[in-house]
Amino acid sequence: MDSVIRIGIVDDHPLLREGVANALRKRADFKVLEQGANADEAKSIAMRLQPDVLLMDVNMPGDPFSAVRFIATEHPQVKVLMLTVSESEEDAYCALEAGARGYLLKGISGPDLVTAIRNVARGDIHITPEFERKLLSNFKRREIEIKKIDLTHREEQVIREVSKGLTNKEVAEKLAISEKTVKYYMTCVMQKLHARNRVEAVTALRRYWESENLGRIGPSPQFNHLKEF
Repeated sequence: MDSVIRIGIVDDHPLLREGVANALRKRADFKVLEQGANADEAKSIAMRLQPDVLLMDVNMPGDPFSAVRFIATEHPQVKVLMLTVSESEEDAYCALEAGARGYLLKGISGPDLVTAIRNVARGDIHITPEFERKLLSNFKRREIEIKKIDLTHREEQVIREVSKGLTNKEVAEKLAISEKTVKYYMTCVMQKLHARNRVEAVTALRRYWESENLGRIGPSPQFNHLKEF
């Protein structure tokens, strides 16, 4: 990445979009390349211009989550950062699972937005702190339930490898089982945890493992590797 961070902005509200663009243009290390208004234009900007960071809304014409997944898969050098009014946990999970590198609420201050863009541009994951606390508090409420759940040896093996960011295929190769079997065990784990998706299951279990000091479980998962369920 160059010293100048190249940015695309996609939002179906022109005034808001232009306001964000004007604020970012004031930063010497930012360059706003192009703006768009829907999911298809987000993909087009990613393909044609390869920005370092692409700001996207959750709610706009087209399928934003599909667009995020396409960009994360086909153009991984483009870091997608969601900027939205949606405080829906499901929207956040869907965006992160699709490959977004951050989730910001539109009430964020200018300096905080600048910090988030810089963090995401260098490869970090950034979520609005207040919203992140809300997500984590929901995970914490499940910890009591988690402690009552016994995973089988194989289920724990699989979820530990998934927690390191491995794909189903990579887990299957490492454990010498079929990819179909990995999916089966992950389904069992999510059912036992009442988790809606892999991100929720992994995050809840990581917090439990860490609180119980149950051994080294590897680096934090990369969310774009957790989109297979």
